[in-house]
Amino acid sequence: MLSVLLEFSMFPISEACRDGSSVAQYVSKVIDAIDKSGVPYQLTPMGTVIEASSMEEALGIVELAYAQLDDCERVYSSLKFDIRKNCKNRLKTKIESVEKILNREINH
Repeated sequence: MLSVLLEFSMFPISEACRDGSSVAQYVSKVIDAIDKSGVPYQLTPMGTVIEASSMEEALGIVELAYAQLDDCERVYSSLKFDIRKNCKNRLKTKIESVEKILNREINH
């Protein structure tokens, strides 16, 4: 069992693919594709975190995301990985462990 947490952001930086300073329409296309993939994810203001069961699956999501922006001349992406054996469901459990230490009620 393997848990691959991948936090990434991906968006076009070419003028032809931007409406002013917003890239929300392109980010929405990426998020829709991730949602349809069935991989657990969490959208944040600065990126998206997914949890995959292998590096291949995680990198496949990156390729899927990029495919949503194939009409853009230039795309920026930043990726961070946290890979751990013998774990699962870390999108929730990592947050729960911090909340537990802070003695907060978890509302998920």
